[in-house]
Amino acid sequence: MKNTSHKIITISRQIGSGGAYVGQQLAKKLNFSYVDREIISQAAKEFSMLEEDLESRDEKVPSFWQSFLQSSICSPDVYLPPQVFVPTEEAIFKVESEIIKGIAKDRSAIIIGRCGSHILRDNPNHISIFLHAESDFRQKRIRELYHLSNTEAHKMLEQSDDERARYHQLLTGKPWSDATQYDLCINTSKLGIASSIELIAQTLNTYSSL
Repeated sequence: MKNTSHKIITISRQIGSGGAYVGQQLAKKLNFSYVDREIISQAAKEFSMLEEDLESRDEKVPSFWQSFLQSSICSPDVYLPPQVFVPTEEAIFKVESEIIKGIAKDRSAIIIGRCGSHILRDNPNHISIFLHAESDFRQKRIRELYHLSNTEAHKMLEQSDDERARYHQLLTGKPWSDATQYDLCINTSKLGIASSIELIAQTLNTYSSL
């Protein structure tokens, strides 16, 4: 890692592993920007969409009917109201990639999700983190954060894992949970959230001195 003023940490995470909290606390500790919804906000402006409409597709592969709607826009045989605009996942990824690269050039930041580790893989001032945890640990956090039943929390866990894995595979061609894609993989249920934050900060310091 080059010793420049702008350092970037990308965090890929399983839902319930503490990714957002770890990122927020790291940003405070290191005096970095915390970047998550900012990406959606900027991308929504690029597409002239409402943030909530774009967020509903965040890190997800489209369903069959969404894919059909996207492909139908280009078909002269299918009528759609003129106000309908559905950008493809590839188009969203391209715009978000440029936003992430722009942030990396502009300031030191913690960037959450959205294939940031892949987008910035050639950036010498970037380290990539993958946070995972045991299912029971994740399910408990999901249940408490979203006020869900055990059954609902388990369903959310499985659905999120499936969506993020398919999204990452579609847009990068690589398995989401493949450890070789990341500089550091941490089991937050084994190490603990606080110790995970310290380990990432220490890793950044080590990389910065190389």
